Amino acid sequence: MAKYIFVAGGVMSGIGKGVAAASIGKILKSKGFKVTAIKIDPYVNVDAGTMDLLVHGEAFLTKDGDQCDQDMGNYERFLDEELTSDNYMTTGRVYQSVIDRERNLQYKGRCVEVVPDIPNEAIFRIKRAARKTKADFVLIEIGGTVGEYQNMLFLEAARMMKLSHPKDFLFILVSYLPIPRIIGEMKTKPTQTAVRTLNATGIQPDIILARSTIPLDRAHKRKISTFCNVDKEDVISAPDIKSIYEVPLNFEKENLSDRILKKFDLKPRKNNLKDWKTLVSVIKKVKKPVKIGIVERSFRSDATALTDCYLSMVEAIKHASWFHKRKPEIYWLDSKDYEKDGKVKELKQYDGIIVSGGFGKRGMEGKLQVIKFCRKNKIPYFGLCFGMQLAVIEFAKHVCGLKKADSVIIDSETTRLGNYKCKIKPKTISSKAYKDLFTLERHRHRSELNNDFREKLEAEGMVMAGINPGKDLVEIIELPNHPFFLGTQFHPEYKSRPIRPHPLFREFIKACIK
Repeated sequence: MAKYIFVAGGVMSGIGKGVAAASIGKILKSKGFKVTAIKIDPYVNVDAGTMDLLVHGEAFLTKDGDQCDQDMGNYERFLDEELTSDNYMTTGRVYQSVIDRERNLQYKGRCVEVVPDIPNEAIFRIKRAARKTKADFVLIEIGGTVGEYQNMLFLEAARMMKLSHPKDFLFILVSYLPIPRIIGEMKTKPTQTAVRTLNATGIQPDIILARSTIPLDRAHKRKISTFCNVDKEDVISAPDIKSIYEVPLNFEKENLSDRILKKFDLKPRKNNLKDWKTLVSVIKKVKKPVKIGIVERSFRSDATALTDCYLSMVEAIKHASWFHKRKPEIYWLDSKDYEKDGKVKELKQYDGIIVSGGFGKRGMEGKLQVIKFCRKNKIPYFGLCFGMQLAVIEFAKHVCGLKKADSVIIDSETTRLGNYKCKIKPKTISSKAYKDLFTLERHRHRSELNNDFREKLEAEGMVMAGINPGKDLVEIIELPNHPFFLGTQFHPEYKSRPIRPHPLFREFIKACIK
């Protein structure tokens, strides 16, 4: 029987529930248990693919093509596991399933009600994920904050599961303890209120992860213990840190995994966080920088919003940089600034340039100028999805003489989502990186390189380094006689891991360092 650990938030959003859930999964896995994680989003959207990136952040893509909340990426990176659509649900997805079942007469004519049928559908999905993954522990993160109307039905699902599986259930509240500047003292009242609100749903938290700018002292732990009805050993200090990859180690300093296992009457099967400790040590010690410029289409936004939009790509850059014992320095560059030739010369100050995924004409001309400059001046260039398409267009225009080369969506049914095979050409940068001639990579796009132009492009020196064997579509392009000029139709960033950087990002950073 799987053990179910629900994780919810108190006081305010954005305090790191996803990282907390992923970190709990990591430390339990280090104890020898099989772990999976589920994200519940309270949105009525069926998936995250239609959500505004600047508001909601990156839509992470699973191997089976599900477009999910970015926390799913954290789960994959921390657990080093590939998740599927079984690990993600939204309010919209749950309601859709219940309505479809009702339309198909699967309720046998009875009245279908919000409670208990919506919570029961959520429970069905949770247990299905547990069954398919054969996990010892299933972590379920409920999006939003305790007390919000949107997540009440999922809290009800948690209450119902606790009632039916009391020995296999644990509830963790991630709550914030503010330190108002004008007062200068940590306040526990908001967390006390969050716990009372949770109590009103029929749930008492077993463990409280106390988020704050600084570590909790004994006095505040004792106060939370007294007023929130939890053992003081179950109040876990979770202070702000520079890198999210330190969180599992901080939790272990507070003996979190031991507290969880004790509550389930389990003993660790092993104890191995050695690789993770080495990673965190590298992150803290590296000083020599590698400077990466990411050229985005011309909208003005702060770096935090852009980092959220391309979270997996940013993390992949970090993973590869740390692998080479370098400190990643990421610069967001507005493509509009490079529409005039003179401005592109400043790109020489960066060790490498990335043009990421996207769509639409806006900012396209500036990106083409950047790519041309990188190609001619031997600056390492990595094009992801749209970045590959633009690299092909630039080469077609300025090397092949195809002045009208452009990107046009002909058939919207060509959308590719999820894993597709890629056969890699020998003696290429890609084959050197992968050390194999086959790989599976995740796709999220509608456009493809037009095969009618492949022969012309190859005649002028472009190498089609990766081909999808089933559809005969170009997956990777390279230019020889260049430190690193490579584009992928797929998104390699989704498969990068902190301890196992993606091979292409690893080779890109290596070229940037040289």
